[in-house]
Amino acid sequence: MARLHDIVVDSAHPASLARFWAAALDGYAVAPYDEAELARLRGLGIAGPEDDPTVLLVPRDGGPRLWVQLVPEPKRVKNRLHLDLSTPDLSAELDRLTALGATVFARYDDHVVLLDPEGNEFCVAAGA
Repeated sequence: MARLHDIVVDSAHPASLARFWAAALDGYAVAPYDEAELARLRGLGIAGPEDDPTVLLVPRDGGPRLWVQLVPEPKRVKNRLHLDLSTPDLSAELDRLTALGATVFARYDDHVVLLDPEGNEFCVAAGA
């Protein structure tokens, strides 16, 4: 039986979008770059983490990893898959996420649809 291991988000600039998601999600951080990884990137002609085409976010307490990967094409239509987040204080979380660069797209009785800085939809609802 398969289990969820990674979630992958397409991006025009993975480093900046990864920083947004690391700040947005509780318990996630951009994976550190050690010297071996930096050397691997240089060997591929990549100057450093800011130009990394695949940036990994790691969870502190288990759960799926989140990859942000470079794609050449811009986002054109609604996501076929999106993240649903929950928070005990919806109003405060909306303020926090919009300060990080998200945009409120639509409000409903039980949740709010937001766009991340590259226009990917995600939802936030009040809950534990």
